[in-house]
Amino acid sequence: MSGFTGSPLSSVPDYRPRIPASPAAVGLIGAGAIARTAHLPGYAAWGVPVVAVASRKVEDARRLAADFGIGRVHAGVHELLADPEVAVVDLATGPFGRVDLVAAAVRAGKHVLAQKPLAVEPADLPRLQAVLAEARERGVRVAVNQNGRWAPAWRLASLLIRDGAIGDVVGVTHLHDKPLPPLAGTPFDDIPHMLITDYLVHWFDITRCWLEGTSVTSVTAADSRVPRQPDEARNPWQATVHLGLDSGASALLRIVGNARTRTGGCPFWIHGTEGTIRGSVLLGSDSLVLERGDASTRYALEGQWFPDGFAGTMGELLTAIAEDREPENSAEHVLATVRLGIAAAASAEAGGVPVRPDGLVLTRPGERAEVRA
Repeated sequence: MSGFTGSPLSSVPDYRPRIPASPAAVGLIGAGAIARTAHLPGYAAWGVPVVAVASRKVEDARRLAADFGIGRVHAGVHELLADPEVAVVDLATGPFGRVDLVAAAVRAGKHVLAQKPLAVEPADLPRLQAVLAEARERGVRVAVNQNGRWAPAWRLASLLIRDGAIGDVVGVTHLHDKPLPPLAGTPFDDIPHMLITDYLVHWFDITRCWLEGTSVTSVTAADSRVPRQPDEARNPWQATVHLGLDSGASALLRIVGNARTRTGGCPFWIHGTEGTIRGSVLLGSDSLVLERGDASTRYALEGQWFPDGFAGTMGELLTAIAEDREPENSAEHVLATVRLGIAAAASAEAGGVPVRPDGLVLTRPGERAEVRA
Protein backbone atom coordinates (compact mmCIF):
# COMPACT_ATOMS: atom_id res chain seq x y z
CA MET A 1 0.00 0.00 0.00
CA SER A 2 1.49 3.36 -1.04
CA GLY A 3 2.00 6.10 1.53
CA PHE A 4 2.69 8.76 -1.14
CA THR A 5 0.32 11.70 -0.71
CA GLY A 6 2.02 14.74 -2.25
CA SER A 7 2.43 15.67 -5.90
CA PRO A 8 5.90 15.01 -7.40
CA LEU A 9 6.64 18.74 -7.54
CA SER A 10 5.30 19.70 -4.11
CA SER A 11 8.10 18.13 -2.09
CA VAL A 12 11.35 17.02 -3.71
CA PRO A 13 13.43 14.96 -1.24
CA ASP A 14 16.89 16.35 -0.51
CA TYR A 15 19.18 14.02 -2.44
CA ARG A 16 22.43 15.98 -2.09
CA PRO A 17 25.30 14.95 0.24
CA ARG A 18 24.90 15.92 3.87
CA ILE A 19 27.91 16.95 6.00
CA PRO A 20 27.61 17.75 9.74
CA ALA A 21 28.56 21.19 11.01
CA SER A 22 31.64 19.90 12.85
CA PRO A 23 32.72 16.73 11.03
CA ALA A 24 35.20 14.29 12.54
CA ALA A 25 38.73 14.32 11.12
CA VAL A 26 39.55 11.79 8.38
CA GLY A 27 42.74 9.85 7.72
CA LEU A 28 43.14 8.43 4.20
CA ILE A 29 44.81 5.07 3.50
CA GLY A 30 45.66 4.73 -0.18
CA ALA A 31 47.06 7.27 -2.62
CA GLY A 32 45.98 5.80 -5.93
CA ALA A 33 43.93 7.16 -8.79
CA ILE A 34 40.54 6.80 -7.09
CA ALA A 35 41.72 8.81 -4.07
CA ARG A 36 43.12 11.52 -6.32
CA THR A 37 40.24 11.78 -8.78
CA ALA A 38 37.19 11.08 -6.61
CA HIS A 39 37.66 10.84 -2.82
CA LEU A 40 39.65 14.00 -2.26
CA PRO A 41 37.93 16.24 -4.86
CA GLY A 42 34.57 15.27 -3.38
CA TYR A 43 35.75 15.91 0.17
CA ALA A 44 37.28 19.26 -0.78
CA ALA A 45 34.07 20.39 -2.49
CA TRP A 46 31.91 19.51 0.51
CA GLY A 47 34.17 20.49 3.42
CA VAL A 48 35.29 17.08 4.71
CA PRO A 49 38.52 17.53 6.74
CA VAL A 50 41.30 15.12 5.71
CA VAL A 51 44.21 15.52 8.12
CA ALA A 52 46.52 12.60 7.29
CA VAL A 53 47.40 10.12 4.55
CA ALA A 54 49.35 6.86 4.32
CA SER A 55 50.11 4.57 1.40
CA ARG A 56 52.27 1.58 0.48
CA LYS A 57 54.63 4.03 -1.23
CA VAL A 58 55.40 7.02 0.96
CA GLU A 59 56.35 9.11 -2.06
CA ASP A 60 52.84 8.66 -3.49
CA ALA A 61 51.33 9.79 -0.19
CA ARG A 62 53.62 12.83 -0.12
CA ARG A 63 52.60 13.90 -3.62
CA LEU A 64 48.92 13.49 -2.82
CA ALA A 65 49.27 15.41 0.44
CA ALA A 66 51.05 18.26 -1.32
CA ASP A 67 48.42 18.47 -4.06
CA PHE A 68 45.46 18.51 -1.64
CA GLY A 69 46.91 20.34 1.36
CA ILE A 70 46.89 17.35 3.72
CA GLY A 71 48.93 18.16 6.81
CA ARG A 72 50.55 14.83 7.72
CA VAL A 73 52.03 11.93 5.79
CA HIS A 74 52.45 8.71 7.78
CA ALA A 75 55.03 6.07 7.00
CA GLY A 76 52.50 3.27 7.15
CA VAL A 77 49.03 2.11 8.12
CA HIS A 78 49.78 1.44 11.77
CA GLU A 79 51.30 4.89 12.21
CA LEU A 80 48.16 6.50 10.78
CA LEU A 81 45.95 4.33 13.00
CA ALA A 82 47.90 5.60 16.01
CA ASP A 83 47.31 9.25 15.05
CA PRO A 84 45.10 10.68 17.83
CA GLU A 85 43.57 13.33 15.57
CA VAL A 86 42.26 10.77 13.08
CA ALA A 87 38.74 9.69 14.07
CA VAL A 88 37.66 8.17 10.76
CA VAL A 89 39.74 5.98 8.46
CA ASP A 90 38.99 6.12 4.74
CA LEU A 91 40.20 2.90 3.09
CA ALA A 92 40.85 3.75 -0.57
CA THR A 93 42.62 0.46 -1.26
CA GLY A 94 42.11 -2.66 -3.38
CA PRO A 95 39.74 -5.47 -2.35
CA PHE A 96 42.29 -8.05 -1.23
CA GLY A 97 43.15 -7.70 2.45
CA ARG A 98 40.34 -5.21 2.97
CA VAL A 99 38.74 -7.09 5.87
CA ASP A 100 42.12 -7.15 7.65
CA LEU A 101 42.44 -3.37 7.27
CA VAL A 102 38.91 -2.85 8.60
CA ALA A 103 39.77 -5.08 11.56
CA ALA A 104 42.94 -3.12 12.30
CA ALA A 105 41.07 0.19 12.22
CA VAL A 106 38.33 -1.16 14.50
CA ARG A 107 40.94 -2.40 16.99
CA ALA A 108 42.41 1.10 16.96
CA GLY A 109 38.99 2.53 17.85
CA LYS A 110 38.55 4.32 14.51
CA HIS A 111 35.35 4.64 12.51
CA VAL A 112 35.78 3.22 9.00
CA LEU A 113 34.67 3.96 5.46
CA ALA A 114 35.83 1.00 3.35
CA GLN A 115 35.98 0.94 -0.43
CA LYS A 116 33.72 -1.46 -2.27
CA PRO A 117 33.44 -4.40 -2.68
CA LEU A 118 33.55 -4.98 1.05
CA ALA A 119 34.42 -8.65 0.49
CA VAL A 120 34.76 -10.88 -2.58
CA GLU A 121 35.11 -14.42 -1.22
CA PRO A 122 32.62 -16.53 0.76
CA ALA A 123 35.40 -17.28 3.26
CA ASP A 124 35.56 -13.57 4.10
CA LEU A 125 32.03 -13.51 5.53
CA PRO A 126 32.58 -15.20 8.95
CA ARG A 127 35.66 -13.05 9.51
CA LEU A 128 33.70 -9.95 8.54
CA GLN A 129 30.92 -10.93 10.94
CA ALA A 130 33.42 -11.10 13.80
CA VAL A 131 34.92 -7.71 12.88
CA LEU A 132 31.50 -6.05 12.79
CA ALA A 133 30.59 -7.58 16.15
CA GLU A 134 33.79 -6.12 17.61
CA ALA A 135 32.95 -2.74 16.07
CA ARG A 136 29.56 -2.76 17.80
CA GLU A 137 31.23 -3.60 21.11
CA ARG A 138 33.71 -0.75 20.69
CA GLY A 139 31.04 1.71 19.59
CA VAL A 140 32.64 2.48 16.23
CA ARG A 141 30.81 2.71 12.90
CA VAL A 142 31.83 0.74 9.81
CA ALA A 143 30.43 2.00 6.51
CA VAL A 144 31.09 1.11 2.87
CA ASN A 145 31.89 3.52 0.06
CA GLN A 146 28.90 2.56 -2.08
CA ASN A 147 29.09 6.00 -3.63
CA GLY A 148 26.59 5.16 -6.37
CA ARG A 149 23.86 5.50 -3.74
CA TRP A 150 24.50 9.26 -3.87
CA ALA A 151 24.59 9.59 -7.66
CA PRO A 152 21.88 12.27 -7.94
CA ALA A 153 19.43 10.32 -10.11
CA TRP A 154 19.86 7.08 -8.13
CA ARG A 155 19.63 8.86 -4.77
CA LEU A 156 16.47 10.74 -5.67
CA ALA A 157 14.94 7.53 -7.03
CA SER A 158 15.69 5.79 -3.73
CA LEU A 159 14.04 8.55 -1.72
CA LEU A 160 10.97 8.61 -3.97
CA ILE A 161 10.57 4.84 -3.62
CA ARG A 162 10.83 5.13 0.18
CA ASP A 163 8.11 7.79 0.04
CA GLY A 164 5.85 5.35 -1.82
CA ALA A 165 5.87 7.34 -5.09
CA ILE A 166 5.45 4.24 -7.28
CA GLY A 167 3.87 1.85 -4.77
CA ASP A 168 5.51 -1.58 -4.47
CA VAL A 169 8.42 -2.19 -6.82
CA VAL A 170 7.58 -4.73 -9.52
CA GLY A 171 10.80 -4.71 -11.52
CA VAL A 172 14.19 -3.00 -11.86
CA THR A 173 16.07 -2.87 -15.16
CA HIS A 174 19.56 -1.50 -15.84
CA LEU A 175 21.32 -1.16 -19.21
CA HIS A 176 25.00 -0.30 -19.46
CA ASP A 177 24.91 1.66 -22.73
CA LYS A 178 28.46 3.01 -22.68
CA PRO A 179 32.00 1.84 -23.33
CA LEU A 180 33.79 0.01 -20.56
CA PRO A 181 36.79 1.72 -18.98
CA PRO A 182 40.21 0.41 -20.07
CA LEU A 183 40.65 -3.04 -18.52
CA ALA A 184 43.29 -4.90 -20.52
CA GLY A 185 46.66 -4.76 -18.77
CA THR A 186 45.21 -3.41 -15.52
CA PRO A 187 45.02 -5.26 -12.18
CA PHE A 188 41.24 -5.47 -12.65
CA ASP A 189 41.75 -7.81 -15.60
CA ASP A 190 43.28 -10.34 -13.21
CA ILE A 191 40.10 -10.61 -11.11
CA PRO A 192 37.94 -13.58 -12.17
CA HIS A 193 34.54 -12.46 -13.53
CA MET A 194 35.60 -8.88 -12.87
CA LEU A 195 32.45 -7.24 -14.26
CA ILE A 196 30.33 -9.25 -11.83
CA THR A 197 32.61 -9.30 -8.79
CA ASP A 198 33.74 -5.66 -8.94
CA TYR A 199 32.37 -3.39 -11.65
CA LEU A 200 28.67 -4.22 -11.21
CA VAL A 201 28.79 -3.89 -7.42
CA HIS A 202 27.31 -0.38 -7.61
CA TRP A 203 24.42 -1.68 -9.74
CA PHE A 204 23.85 -4.62 -7.36
CA ASP A 205 23.88 -2.21 -4.43
CA ILE A 206 21.43 0.36 -5.76
CA THR A 207 19.10 -2.42 -6.92
CA ARG A 208 19.02 -3.92 -3.43
CA CYS A 209 18.16 -0.46 -2.08
CA TRP A 210 15.15 -0.26 -4.40
CA LEU A 211 13.96 -3.76 -3.44
CA GLU A 212 14.28 -3.44 0.36
CA GLY A 213 11.97 -5.57 2.42
CA THR A 214 12.10 -8.55 0.06
CA SER A 215 14.24 -11.70 -0.07
CA VAL A 216 16.32 -12.89 -3.03
CA THR A 217 15.26 -16.34 -4.19
CA SER A 218 17.54 -16.74 -7.21
CA VAL A 219 20.61 -15.14 -8.78
CA THR A 220 21.47 -16.04 -12.37
CA ALA A 221 24.55 -14.58 -14.04
CA ALA A 222 26.54 -15.14 -17.20
CA ASP A 223 29.48 -13.40 -18.82
CA SER A 224 31.20 -13.90 -22.17
CA ARG A 225 33.66 -12.43 -24.60
CA VAL A 226 32.31 -10.18 -27.34
CA PRO A 227 33.14 -10.00 -31.05
CA ARG A 228 36.59 -8.53 -31.72
CA GLN A 229 37.49 -8.41 -28.05
CA PRO A 230 41.31 -8.26 -27.98
CA ASP A 231 43.10 -11.46 -26.99
CA GLU A 232 45.02 -9.57 -24.29
CA ALA A 233 41.73 -8.60 -22.60
CA ARG A 234 41.32 -11.67 -20.42
CA ASN A 235 38.02 -10.87 -18.69
CA PRO A 236 34.72 -11.13 -20.55
CA TRP A 237 33.26 -7.80 -21.63
CA GLN A 238 29.60 -8.88 -21.59
CA ALA A 239 27.60 -9.72 -18.49
CA THR A 240 23.94 -10.27 -17.65
CA VAL A 241 22.51 -10.79 -14.15
CA HIS A 242 18.93 -11.64 -13.20
CA LEU A 243 17.51 -11.54 -9.66
CA GLY A 244 14.33 -13.23 -8.52
CA LEU A 245 12.54 -12.04 -5.36
CA ASP A 246 10.04 -13.68 -3.03
CA SER A 247 7.61 -10.80 -3.69
CA GLY A 248 7.42 -11.74 -7.37
CA ALA A 249 9.50 -8.71 -8.34
CA SER A 250 12.61 -9.14 -10.48
CA ALA A 251 15.72 -7.24 -11.53
CA LEU A 252 17.87 -7.36 -14.68
CA LEU A 253 21.35 -5.90 -15.14
CA ARG A 254 22.87 -5.91 -18.64
CA ILE A 255 26.35 -4.86 -19.81
CA VAL A 256 26.51 -5.24 -23.58
CA GLY A 257 30.31 -5.06 -23.70
CA ASN A 258 32.19 -3.11 -26.33
CA ALA A 259 29.52 -0.42 -26.80
CA ARG A 260 30.25 2.23 -29.44
CA THR A 261 27.96 5.21 -28.98
CA ARG A 262 28.23 9.00 -28.87
CA THR A 263 25.25 9.48 -26.57
CA GLY A 264 25.69 6.69 -24.06
CA GLY A 265 24.91 6.39 -20.40
CA CYS A 266 23.43 3.92 -17.98
CA PRO A 267 19.64 4.10 -18.25
CA PHE A 268 17.42 2.44 -15.67
CA TRP A 269 13.74 1.72 -15.18
CA ILE A 270 11.91 1.07 -11.89
CA HIS A 271 8.37 -0.13 -12.42
CA GLY A 272 5.93 -0.13 -9.51
CA THR A 273 2.32 -0.95 -8.78
CA GLU A 274 1.38 2.74 -8.89
CA GLY A 275 3.93 4.36 -11.18
CA THR A 276 7.27 4.24 -12.95
CA ILE A 277 10.63 5.93 -12.43
CA ARG A 278 13.04 6.09 -15.35
CA GLY A 279 16.37 7.83 -15.63
CA SER A 280 20.05 7.54 -16.40
CA VAL A 281 23.48 8.11 -14.86
CA LEU A 282 27.01 8.82 -16.15
CA LEU A 283 28.44 10.47 -19.29
CA GLY A 284 26.26 13.53 -18.79
CA SER A 285 23.10 11.47 -19.29
CA ASP A 286 21.85 12.15 -15.75
CA SER A 287 18.07 12.42 -15.67
CA LEU A 288 15.04 11.30 -13.66
CA VAL A 289 11.36 11.16 -14.59
CA LEU A 290 8.49 10.04 -12.35
CA GLU A 291 5.25 8.91 -13.95
CA ARG A 292 2.27 8.46 -11.66
CA GLY A 293 -1.32 8.50 -12.82
CA ASP A 294 -1.72 11.25 -15.41
CA ALA A 295 1.32 13.20 -14.16
CA SER A 296 4.82 13.00 -15.59
CA THR A 297 7.51 14.96 -13.76
CA ARG A 298 11.09 15.48 -14.93
CA TYR A 299 13.36 16.52 -12.07
CA ALA A 300 16.17 19.04 -12.50
CA LEU A 301 19.21 17.36 -10.99
CA GLU A 302 22.24 19.02 -9.41
CA GLY A 303 25.66 17.42 -9.09
CA GLN A 304 27.32 14.31 -10.51
CA TRP A 305 28.11 10.80 -9.30
CA PHE A 306 31.82 11.68 -9.56
CA PRO A 307 32.80 13.25 -7.21
CA ASP A 308 29.60 14.13 -5.28
CA GLY A 309 28.77 10.48 -4.60
CA PHE A 310 32.01 10.13 -2.66
CA ALA A 311 31.09 13.12 -0.51
CA GLY A 312 27.69 11.47 0.01
CA THR A 313 29.07 8.22 1.43
CA MET A 314 31.58 9.91 3.71
CA GLY A 315 29.05 12.58 4.69
CA GLU A 316 26.52 9.93 5.71
CA LEU A 317 29.11 8.24 7.94
CA LEU A 318 30.18 11.55 9.49
CA THR A 319 26.55 12.54 10.07
CA ALA A 320 25.77 9.16 11.64
CA ILE A 321 28.75 9.57 14.00
CA ALA A 322 27.52 13.04 14.98
CA GLU A 323 23.97 11.74 15.53
CA ASP A 324 25.06 8.49 17.23
CA ARG A 325 23.26 6.17 14.82
CA GLU A 326 24.06 3.62 12.13
CA PRO A 327 24.76 5.09 8.67
CA GLU A 328 22.58 4.10 5.74
CA ASN A 329 25.66 2.64 4.06
CA SER A 330 26.67 0.63 7.11
CA ALA A 331 28.57 -2.59 6.52
CA GLU A 332 25.58 -4.44 7.98
CA HIS A 333 23.33 -2.97 5.29
CA VAL A 334 25.83 -3.63 2.49
CA LEU A 335 26.21 -7.31 3.45
CA ALA A 336 23.30 -8.14 1.14
CA THR A 337 25.18 -6.48 -1.72
CA VAL A 338 28.24 -8.58 -0.91
CA ARG A 339 26.20 -11.77 -0.93
CA LEU A 340 24.56 -10.82 -4.23
CA GLY A 341 27.99 -10.42 -5.82
CA ILE A 342 29.24 -13.73 -4.44
CA ALA A 343 26.13 -15.55 -5.65
CA ALA A 344 26.37 -13.95 -9.11
CA ALA A 345 30.03 -14.93 -9.42
CA ALA A 346 29.19 -18.51 -8.44
CA SER A 347 26.44 -18.62 -11.07
CA ALA A 348 28.74 -17.26 -13.78
CA GLU A 349 31.46 -19.73 -12.83
CA ALA A 350 28.91 -22.54 -13.22
CA GLY A 351 27.98 -21.36 -16.70
CA GLY A 352 24.81 -19.50 -15.75
CA VAL A 353 23.25 -22.04 -13.42
CA PRO A 354 20.90 -20.22 -10.98
CA VAL A 355 22.13 -19.87 -7.41
CA ARG A 356 19.49 -19.88 -4.68
CA PRO A 357 20.90 -17.99 -1.67
CA ASP A 358 19.84 -19.08 1.79
CA GLY A 359 18.12 -16.29 3.68
CA LEU A 360 19.35 -13.37 1.55
CA VAL A 361 17.06 -10.64 2.92
CA LEU A 362 17.36 -7.12 1.50
CA THR A 363 17.18 -5.34 4.83
CA ARG A 364 16.25 -1.72 5.33
CA PRO A 365 18.79 0.72 6.86
CA GLY A 366 19.20 0.01 10.56
CA GLU A 367 18.14 -3.63 10.27
CA ARG A 368 20.77 -6.27 10.93
CA ALA A 369 21.35 -9.12 8.49
CA GLU A 370 22.74 -12.50 9.37
CA VAL A 371 26.02 -13.23 7.58
CA ARG A 372 25.97 -16.59 5.80
CA ALA A 373 28.47 -18.17 3.48
